[in-house]
Amino acid sequence: MPSTTSSPGSEATTIPLPIHRLDELAERLGVKLDDTEVLAPALVHRSWCAENSGYDSNERLEFLGDAVLGLVITDHAFHTYTSLSEGELTDVRKAVVNAVTLAEVADELELGSYLLLGKGEEQSGGREKPSILADALEAVLGAVYVAAGLEQATGLVLRLLGSRVAEAHAGGPGGQDYKSRLQELVARRFDEAPRYETVAEGPDHARSFRVTVAVAGITRGRGEGRSKKQAEQVAARAAYVSLAADVETEDA
Repeated sequence: MPSTTSSPGSEATTIPLPIHRLDELAERLGVKLDDTEVLAPALVHRSWCAENSGYDSNERLEFLGDAVLGLVITDHAFHTYTSLSEGELTDVRKAVVNAVTLAEVADELELGSYLLLGKGEEQSGGREKPSILADALEAVLGAVYVAAGLEQATGLVLRLLGSRVAEAHAGGPGGQDYKSRLQELVARRFDEAPRYETVAEGPDHARSFRVTVAVAGITRGRGEGRSKKQAEQVAARAAYVSLAADVETEDA
């Protein structure tokens, strides 16, 4: 069934997004939908609606998706990290539920390539704008919730953001930026920079990355992730923890 949208007083109109692209997006997301065209309304930016009458933007779904995202991350952190205080739980949630992180995840999914944008927004690089990407990801979460329910929406949120929640918990507020922490530590102790090596595996739509990081010629950390940046952060965290332990031993 074609994906449709309507405005008050107007007839429903079909959103012009190819079904094979929506199927592809559903595969990237790892969600099972009876009809992948339910994702189409989440991909309609208001700039496109301004040039094409009779359509609704993804803003209502974005509103819903934001609430679903907050609930899932809060519930996950609450039940997973039982020793954290209210303030610490808030810090973990803030480290993940923010426009920067959501834009990074959307970029990993190549979500920008699926959006319907107005000509002006297209020409100004709208497909790469963090605010548009973050909003679109929330809209997609809202669409999955409406079409498939909370269980599938929860699974999707945790697949996309679960590792970042763990990183935020391990490092505290801002702790997910272990590359910067590692670089500062290595510069102080060795007067050089960490060296990263990356191996990409799998097809474009399901690529994974394995990263090793060496310090002074010795491998100190390894990491895997759905993006090079994520894998680097995991590897950097492992290296930072290892080196920090050595520093503590030397200084004892």
